[in-house]
Amino acid sequence: MSESARAAGKPDRKRGFFGRIALFIRQVIDELRKVVWPTMNELWTYFTVVVVFIVAIMAFTGVLDFAFNRAVMWLFA
Repeated sequence: MSESARAAGKPDRKRGFFGRIALFIRQVIDELRKVVWPTMNELWTYFTVVVVFIVAIMAFTGVLDFAFNRAVMWLFA
């Protein structure tokens, strides 16, 4: 049982299987009501930042792969 339920003075009792599932779903819904959802402009900004970061990491990894490939081929060829 959550701390808030104990603090509110509700008795600490055992819940059945379905009671625990119902409590979980109620708590999930309560938490989703607290979420501050991004605006469409913020969402596009976050999307753009993530895509640019991924492309930068891919380019960095590709350059390292190319450099190590050249170094190994020069060393063993």
